[in-house]
Amino acid sequence: MFIDTSVLIWAFRGNEKAMQLLNETDGLFISSVVYIELIQGARNKQELRAIDTTLNMLQVKIIDINEAISLLATNLVKTYFHSHSIELADALIGATASLYKTALITSNVKHFVPIQKLHVIPFSPD
Repeated sequence: MFIDTSVLIWAFRGNEKAMQLLNETDGLFISSVVYIELIQGARNKQELRAIDTTLNMLQVKIIDINEAISLLATNLVKTYFHSHSIELADALIGATASLYKTALITSNVKHFVPIQKLHVIPFSPD
């Protein structure tokens, strides 16, 4: 299952529901874009180490952007930026999950609505 940045942020903030989801799910994947977003959100080197330690502990596989992902993301932005405000990061994350034919769990379902053939699973921290 692909995990969006929003779910990981909830887990890093100590949300029990998010942490339980991550601990109980086998085969966790993130896009390299999600990893970069997490790095950008780290306030210091200690938080960065905690992110890396947690991802390693959970055996999260990071999927790099390739040509097919890039092409699909480009088409998504061309098609849906003006109508649905899909932005680069979400297009790349959604394209990655879509091409890997794996569900994406996110707190931001609306960001991924226009991506056809992408199974989005809503996550609520409550």
